[in-house]
Order: sequence, then C-alpha cells, then structure tokens
Amino acid sequence: MLMAHPAVLQNLIEQYDALRVLAAQEGDAEVRRRMDDIAYTLCVATGTRDIDAALIAARHRLPGARPEGDSLVPA
Repeated sequence: MLMAHPAVLQNLIEQYDALRVLAAQEGDAEVRRRMDDIAYTLCVATGTRDIDAALIAARHRLPGARPEGDSLVPA
C-alpha cells in the first residue's frame, strides 16, 4: 500500500476538523459534501473504511506520534 506523506495527512486532518466545526454550526450541504470528500481521501490514504479509524491511523503516522497510542490498545 502506498503511504501518504505526513504533511498531506496533517493537512487532511486539519481540513476535516475545521469542516466538522462548520458543519456543527451551519449544517451547510456544501460543507457536508467537502467533509465526505476529505473523509473518503483519508480512508484511502490510510487503508481504512470509516472516518474514525482513518483519523486514528493518520494521527499515528504523524511525526511525534506514539507507536502504541491509547486508541489502539484494547481496553
């Protein structure tokens, strides 16, 4: 699998987070469409199938991420 550059992942995460705030405030269809596009891109870039898993995987690939973060350790 191709691995996205950490800078690309960081940018996608930041865009998704900003759009999530806008969607909560406005609920605009264009914002929702853009969120869906970024969610799809994150899923493809991380080899996952849903946005929550994609965000976790992307954050773990960023510089300074802990190799075994709490979100991946079974409870």
